[in-house]
This record gives sequence, C-alpha cells and structure tokens, in this order.
Amino acid sequence: MLEATAGNTTYDGAVYGLPHVWGTSGLVVNTAMAGDVQDYTDLCGASVAGKVSYRLKRPTLIGFAYSMGLDPFAAYDDADQYQDILDQVEAKLTECKPNVKTYWGGGDEIKSLLRSGEVVASMAWDTGGWQLNADNPDITFVAPESGALGWIDTFVLPARGRADDAAYDWINFVMRPDIASMITNTAGNFTAAVDGDAGVSADLKARYQGSFDQTAIDNIKWYPPVPAGLETLEGATLDRINAAN
Repeated sequence: MLEATAGNTTYDGAVYGLPHVWGTSGLVVNTAMAGDVQDYTDLCGASVAGKVSYRLKRPTLIGFAYSMGLDPFAAYDDADQYQDILDQVEAKLTECKPNVKTYWGGGDEIKSLLRSGEVVASMAWDTGGWQLNADNPDITFVAPESGALGWIDTFVLPARGRADDAAYDWINFVMRPDIASMITNTAGNFTAAVDGDAGVSADLKARYQGSFDQTAIDNIKWYPPVPAGLETLEGATLDRINAAN
C-alpha cells in the first residue's frame, strides 16, 4: 500500500503522500444463491440472469476489463489502447444487460436489493458486504479472481500550509495502533497503520479475513491517478451502454 501510494505521489524523487484509510470494490454475493459468482464477468452467467446489479461507473468498466484478461491501468497513458479496451468492455456489458435487475446508484439501494433477494450478486464495496453479512451470513464480500479494485485515502500536506508540525502530529496520532483500530471499528474500513487491526472487533476482523486471504490482498488492483481525457472516453462508453437495447 505504501508502494502504491508512493508511486502515485512521487515528484522529483520525493514522496509527498502517505496511505491512511483504504478499501476495495469487488463482488457482494448471496453465496447460498449465487455461489458460482467468483469474478466480474460471472455476473453475466445464466444462473444469475435478471438478478445482478452494478453501477454504470468507472469501477464496472475497470473490473470487467480485468476479468476479460485486459489491463486497463497499463493502458492509461495510451488513449487509443485504452479506447480499444473500452470498446471490448462495452460489447460485454451490452451483451450482459439482460442479466441486470437494475443499475444501482447508492449504497442503501444495493443493500436493500440484496437483503430482499431481488439481487443475488452485485459489484459493490467491501464494507457494504460486511454490513450485510452481519444480518445475513449468506451474503458477503467476495474478492474477485481477477482482483479487487483498491482505493486509498492519503495524507498530503498543502505546499503553503502554515501548521506542518501540527499536521505531522495528527498523522502520527491517527496512525497509532489503538487509534487506528478505533477508526476501523467506527468506519468499517481498515487503515494502513502497522498493527492497526489489533483492537478491531473480532466479528469485523473475521469478515475481513473471510474475504481476503493473502493471495487476494496481493492481487488488489490499486487505482492510479486518472490521466486527463480518459473520463470523457469512459463517459461516452457508459452512455452507449445505457442507451443500448
């Protein structure tokens, strides 16, 4: 995680960012009804037809690309190559539309759909899956075989900050293992603090460990910064998918 953050925040050989809170998006699955869903493209399988959901947003494009054996992040610096990947994913997501119960727009919406059984497999965040697991042990977050998509909230000091000493005091405080555990117990997201999970509740820690073994952690695809222009390409792709019959 430190390596991923350093790679995104290094300028002229100096590192300007540190990781703090992190999480992933992947699959939230009712394992009793859709246990064969192990990767993003499995949402297009006949066994879950009409009972899947995901957002028409960048994570869906990225996740499906990885599940199709493509590497979208490696193509970030080549707009033509990235557009080729988007075209392949667009075809797959258009083909998959009959499987989709609805495209969800908010966390409460997808959790309600999963609780009711209207949706049995979806793309969603890890914390949402663990919250649902507390109510229904059949529903949980599944790290996709092609890799969960990881985000990191970082610490970065503004260039013209006037209280750098206080900022470093704050960083050191919230990265203390005891404070980091309190943050995780409250927010549901884990932190980058060493031993920061020591005081995390046993239930949450068990859910985390049930979703992530070491292989799944090593396979997380960390989001890099988005180059200018790619959002326009993605937006056009998502619009065409939404409009397709």
